[in-house]
Amino acid sequence: MTASFDFAPLFPPGLPAPSARWTGLAKYSFVGGNNDSEQVPVDGLIAAVDAVLRREGRNLATYGLAHGPQGYLPLREFLSAKLKRDAGIICTVDDLLIVSGSLQALDLVNHTLLARGDTVIVEQETYQGALNRLSRLGVNPVGIPLDGEGMCMDALASALADLKRRGIRPKYIYTIPTVQNPTGSIMPESRRAELLRLAAEHGVPIFEDDCYADLIWSGRRPPAIHAMSDTGGVIHIGSFSKSIAPALRVGFIVAPWEVMSRMLALKTDAGSGALEQMLLAEYCRPHFATHVPALTRALRTKLDTLMEALNEQFGTAAEFEEPKGGIFLWVKLPDHVDTLKLYHAALMAGVSINPGPEWSTNKGHSGPRLRLCFASPTHQQIREGVAVLAEVCRKEFGVPARIANVERARR
Repeated sequence: MTASFDFAPLFPPGLPAPSARWTGLAKYSFVGGNNDSEQVPVDGLIAAVDAVLRREGRNLATYGLAHGPQGYLPLREFLSAKLKRDAGIICTVDDLLIVSGSLQALDLVNHTLLARGDTVIVEQETYQGALNRLSRLGVNPVGIPLDGEGMCMDALASALADLKRRGIRPKYIYTIPTVQNPTGSIMPESRRAELLRLAAEHGVPIFEDDCYADLIWSGRRPPAIHAMSDTGGVIHIGSFSKSIAPALRVGFIVAPWEVMSRMLALKTDAGSGALEQMLLAEYCRPHFATHVPALTRALRTKLDTLMEALNEQFGTAAEFEEPKGGIFLWVKLPDHVDTLKLYHAALMAGVSINPGPEWSTNKGHSGPRLRLCFASPTHQQIREGVAVLAEVCRKEFGVPARIANVERARR
């Protein structure tokens, strides 16, 4: 066998660490933003793709389906109407950009606004993908603590004032106000108004990530921060990943043209997947309003199963606030439990979890916390996986000492 070419000396400095080879999902997988496979509307998607391809399939011969770089026009028309109805956002099709999932939206906003050494404000517990991107860009995130209603405004006011005294103007305030990731909280309208006031006072734009906003148990949500702004200082992003299917990789950005035009210049992929856009537009117009309530009902039952399993297996050792929607439960274990170590031990036993420090700017605070995705596993897998996790945690940290309020030695 001949020696392989050594590419290592050619890698530029600053590359991310290499990825590990894919070895498959764990037997009990509570990680990622995967959704409930039983709730993917397969039959409806098949009918939609067949209809739209028969009607417009030859347009695939033209980049962007001849609808321009901002995306398939019928999908933008659907989104314009949906955002007005559900979130109170008044936007035209020209204010919308279709992107390859909300991750591309994050990248486009970041590369448009940020330079190495900049500072941004984020929620103390927030999306790992957002934190990783800021780290790679050499940007300093300032974490603001959360309570049951989202980002704490008194802490935000203090942080903004402190930065101003130091001559630092944050490039944006990043928030997930509607079904926050990972905590599942919803910021009330009054707090959104205070956030807008503080942002305007300090001349800082707001970056609103509404990825999970469709998945609210009650079906009712406050208006989007974008909808409440009268200055145009809010960039809003969303996704079809949680409402329809994450593998489709379709998201969107609502932004003023001054920013949108810059993002378009950076979006060098010749357009996000056209077939996915055609499929979603065809399916969502007649079915979205009925599909999402059915999906949220199914997700709610899985959350109930997860909370019951945690109460049974961990007892009072696992603390959590019931999320108001979404697909995640944010769990706190006793302070001496290191969830980064628990992650490795649990994975060896076939259970994958998201350790808290990966989702936080405060590693000490999040050390005993973990995020569990309840959407993907079945009810049986949830029960079995939590039982295995509890056994691993007991062996590693002595937690829980009691299961279902009965000492193990007596079982």
